[in-house]
Amino acid sequence: MDRLLSMRVFQQVVDHGGFAAAARALEMSAPAVTRLVGDLEQHLGARLLQRTTRRVSLTDAGQAYLARVREILGAVDEAEVCARGQTDEVAGTLRIHTWPVMAVHVLAPLVAEFRRRHPKVVLDITVDNSETLAVEDYDLTLLSADTHYDANVVARPVMTAEILLCAAPSYLRGAPELREPADLRRHARLRMRYPGGSAQHWILTHPRTPGRQTTVEVEPALVANDVDTLLRAALDGAGISAHPITLIADSLRSGALQRVLAPWITGHVTLYAALPSRKYVPARTHAFLDFLIEQTRLRAEEAERACAPSNLAPAEPRGRRSRAQA
Repeated sequence: MDRLLSMRVFQQVVDHGGFAAAARALEMSAPAVTRLVGDLEQHLGARLLQRTTRRVSLTDAGQAYLARVREILGAVDEAEVCARGQTDEVAGTLRIHTWPVMAVHVLAPLVAEFRRRHPKVVLDITVDNSETLAVEDYDLTLLSADTHYDANVVARPVMTAEILLCAAPSYLRGAPELREPADLRRHARLRMRYPGGSAQHWILTHPRTPGRQTTVEVEPALVANDVDTLLRAALDGAGISAHPITLIADSLRSGALQRVLAPWITGHVTLYAALPSRKYVPARTHAFLDFLIEQTRLRAEEAERACAPSNLAPAEPRGRRSRAQA
């Protein structure tokens, strides 16, 4: 039995969700794929997969074995690259894992330019709504957290951005006056739902005054666990929402959104790039990580310039004018 081939076939069956799909990906016959997995289970003396007419799932033994198989095959692939003297070539498939908002607003805008620079690299992006991302199963995982993030993975901070309060001109026209954080109680608030967090209050920080902070208890008009839902609702005039400056810079510049209660912010968010290990990091991963840091920090600087008062679209006339709290 070709042990490495059987391992690769087993991994592909799991990754593609079935024997037939794995056979197509490997350009093998379905019976051959079935036989190789069966031979592997016989060799190990343990069932790795539960098979039904509708799906294939891992057993406990299969779950543990898959984790080691990924490590072994990754090491074998890296050894082959080294042996061929191609460790410096930026080529191959880069498997990236992230949440929907990161895929849409961070990754997608980078694809065209990265492909121009590195045409031999194929980006394979998996978008997942899970609260916990499987860092060990991908070359690179993008995730966001507050600036105190401390995970038991190899995570490199890419960029930190302020989270601003904003609303559409259509909402602000005739809305109650906004001069200080307490005024938010009289407004419709669009709130993000975080796991284990409360949607009943906002903690505002004054960045120009260290230690100055206030908590505003308000009943939200909308609670959602999806950033794009909140952003769309804010653009349509549903109320006041909080978003990273990099996400709303274009909308602020065009006047589709207006910042409120400047310079108060609701915190910071940091983008992290997580790697499964410091060992055997391919050149394509290094190239994309360097490109990601370069581009996201450049966009953050542009967003800060775009959000300067002199660069924002003029506010539309309102029945009651909003003033920033200094």
